[in-house]
Amino acid sequence: MTLTAEQILASHKANIETLFGLTSKAFEGVEKIVELNLTASKAALSEANAHAQSLLSVKDAQELLALQSGLLQPLAEKTAAYSRHLYDIATSTSAEFSKNFEGQAADAQKKFMGLVDSAAKNAPAGSESAVAIMKSSVSAANNALESVQKAVKQATEMAEANFNAVANTAANAAKTAAPRKR
Repeated sequence: MTLTAEQILASHKANIETLFGLTSKAFEGVEKIVELNLTASKAALSEANAHAQSLLSVKDAQELLALQSGLLQPLAEKTAAYSRHLYDIATSTSAEFSKNFEGQAADAQKKFMGLVDSAAKNAPAGSESAVAIMKSSVSAANNALESVQKAVKQATEMAEANFNAVANTAANAAKTAAPRKR
């Protein structure tokens, strides 16, 4: 089976559309990160101004300590929220790439297996063992790719679980530490 010019052009067109789609998703992710950073920066600047104003009105050391300890808990919570939001953006963008890659890989595997089957049907007599070896190699490669995809998915899920556990621990530690300082 030979590929026609139309099939090659259709394949290139599909690949270009996929590339532009992924590029668009990447830019959306970058836009979200920029927006998050601008929002966080504006909030930090506003809070720094308010804190500076509060410091100017402090009358004694005890009031200063109370003001400082009252600042720690919200800061820890905001840092955890920022990290979680940043992680969500990265995860959703990565998921789009993974989903697209898995779909493209499955489609490419199916097309390649079609070519292998077609070549096997049109193979000259006496080449059955070579065709069997080729089919076995392709099957082994497909199995290896599936194993790698599963491992990457498991590693991603484990990293997400670890991130959530660390973020929750940090937020809980900030909540319990702040009241003790008063």
